Amino acid sequence: MTNHFFGDTAVLTGRSLKHVTRSLDTILTTVVTPIAMMLLFVYVFGGAISAGTDSYVAYLLPGILLITIASGIAYTAYRLFLDLQGGIFERFHSMPIARSAVLWAHVLTSLVANLISLLVVVLVALLMGFRSGVGVLAWLAVTGILILFTVALTWLAVIAGLSAKTVDGASAFSYPLIFLPFISSAFVPTETMPGPVRWFAENQPVTSIVNSIRDLLAGQPVGADLWIALAWCVGILVVAYALAIVTYRRKIS
Repeated sequence: MTNHFFGDTAVLTGRSLKHVTRSLDTILTTVVTPIAMMLLFVYVFGGAISAGTDSYVAYLLPGILLITIASGIAYTAYRLFLDLQGGIFERFHSMPIARSAVLWAHVLTSLVANLISLLVVVLVALLMGFRSGVGVLAWLAVTGILILFTVALTWLAVIAGLSAKTVDGASAFSYPLIFLPFISSAFVPTETMPGPVRWFAENQPVTSIVNSIRDLLAGQPVGADLWIALAWCVGILVVAYALAIVTYRRKIS
């Protein structure tokens, strides 16, 4: 049964990845948006923003990476909605394949596509002057956090794709996720914010994730933020996965 699941997931992931390669305009859009934000904040607003660091692009990059993921998962909800409306699910369920493999294929495709997008953003940041002297272990830790965050948000996208009534509604859920880093430590220190906004910024998941990635890339000791970030990611993943499975079963029952 396990081999059956992995085999089915691999085949369906290959199918889903082909759709991604045929929609390069969508991929470019998800990459261009965060890159444009990075260029805007570094070269237009950077001189007026005090982040307590000599390199604003280094300060900014972790938040831009999270925005890249939030932009990318909208495509997952979009593709899932189209498959649902096009009757693909019913066709798959008439075949001897593991039912959960359909969802996991979309999740793994999202992970691959987002990792490529993140790599492109980091390369652009390097061209803009970003430098990090940390070793392989720190980069692996950053990659692990980004993968966990991507998978957690992708399962949220699965819920949106299965529940949406329209194509626009399927992808619109990502807008608040894209906006969330703006009310965090992603662009400016939370100490500069007024009371209620500062409280929200310091107690939402993006701030702890951004701080952890920033410290890792700077070679600084990572404190409690890392454990808080992991707790947020795992918590979102568990809840989103459970709700996605419940929603999926209702749709196909």
